Amino acid sequence: QVQLVETGGGLVQIGASLRLSCVLSGRPFSDYSMGWFRQTPGKEREFVAGVTSSGRHSYYADSVKGRFTMSRDNAENTVSLQMNNLKPEDTALYYCAADFNRGPVEFSPSRYDFWGQGTQVTVSS
Repeated sequence: QVQLVETGGGLVQIGASLRLSCVLSGRPFSDYSMGWFRQTPGKEREFVAGVTSSGRHSYYADSVKGRFTMSRDNAENTVSLQMNNLKPEDTALYYCAADFNRGPVEFSPSRYDFWGQGTQVTVSS
């Protein structure tokens, strides 16, 4: 069974940076495309960033392009999300997700097979 464990959330001020990490265990990491999603109360879970299983292609929501960078290290079974210039609207519970897929990144959360427990990011003014 795949397990995903996220770390790195916290409370920061506007303009600050945070780095989220997610470790996958239980299955070969290179079989999975990976995604970061976020959710706020009363709203649907939304795609933030994704990377293909090879790590060659990454995709971002328009709202985070230029500020967030997703990377993966297949040797360490880890994906990271570097978040710079954080804004109050980035406040959310952030989830790491794994999609058993060696093809294109999926943007819908329903396409993902495994989820982490979530890590809270709060950007205060």
